[in-house]
Amino acid sequence: MRLTAWLASRILRLMLVLLCVAAVSFGLMMLSPIDPVDAYLGPQMAQVSPEQRALIAEQWGFDAPASVQFSHWLRHVLSGELGWSHIYNQPVSEVIQQRFQRSLALLFSAWLLALLLGMILGIAAGSKEGSWLDRFISGYAYVTASTPTFWLAMLALLLFSVTLGWTPTCCAGPAGVLRQEVDPLTRLHHLILPIATLALLGMATITLHTRAKMVAFMRSETALHAFAQGASRFDIAWRHGIRHASLPAITLAFASLGELFGGSLLIEQVFAYPGLGQATVAAGLRSDVPLLLAIALFTALFVSIGNLIADGLYHLADPRIAQGQR
Repeated sequence: MRLTAWLASRILRLMLVLLCVAAVSFGLMMLSPIDPVDAYLGPQMAQVSPEQRALIAEQWGFDAPASVQFSHWLRHVLSGELGWSHIYNQPVSEVIQQRFQRSLALLFSAWLLALLLGMILGIAAGSKEGSWLDRFISGYAYVTASTPTFWLAMLALLLFSVTLGWTPTCCAGPAGVLRQEVDPLTRLHHLILPIATLALLGMATITLHTRAKMVAFMRSETALHAFAQGASRFDIAWRHGIRHASLPAITLAFASLGELFGGSLLIEQVFAYPGLGQATVAAGLRSDVPLLLAIALFTALFVSIGNLIADGLYHLADPRIAQGQR
């Protein structure tokens, strides 16, 4: 009974969040100075007569009031239809499916790498508070956390792709080659630099929070008792402290999915990677309202599910939390 009530409250809260996200996203699109008809026509806007512009606006519903457009879109969403993307000329659901499949490898790999490296670096720094290793890791984390995403991506591209020639300069595969013909090793070669850049930005916060948790544990009575028994810092950190420090790392890793997706927008633009992030930018610049609203809803749902998983893993990592709620 308690589990059913908890799930019902979570689902209701999620529905309200999705509705607010849709309303805010739609309102921002309506406030955009970009004319949707001009964005739809692109370079051909000067060759279209006013009568043709009026027909295009009527066909896509651009001439209707904002409230009518939003209610019309909301009715379609409730019936299971996300609309039609005018810039890709296909259903929005297909665009999201195709683009997210490409972005999933980038997001998941960067997320997993950021989690693992962030935990390792945070535990290593926190277990040796005040040492040169602690100062080096903390300094790196502070600098990386304050580094703009696009700047780091451009710097990595200039160094490793242009100067050294170790990695490709763009895209998800070689130019002129069909996606079905690209082998896994070639795809991985094109993904290495975007994954590394996105992971470097994501693991800075995890490193700092894990370090803070480990420092607090090393000063606790449990650690002092272990020191009195002759245990080394390494033993205390990796046998006892890792469970204690994993709690903030797990929570931050899943809670930062939205931030990671936001970073992928810029990463995909810099590396010209044809994923969901690049589709988001294209939808915003060309006023593709159905596509942009669907991506906003998908992102909110993606982040909410991540937070829900984080809650469950938090209870598994420390059963005392679940006991305290009973």
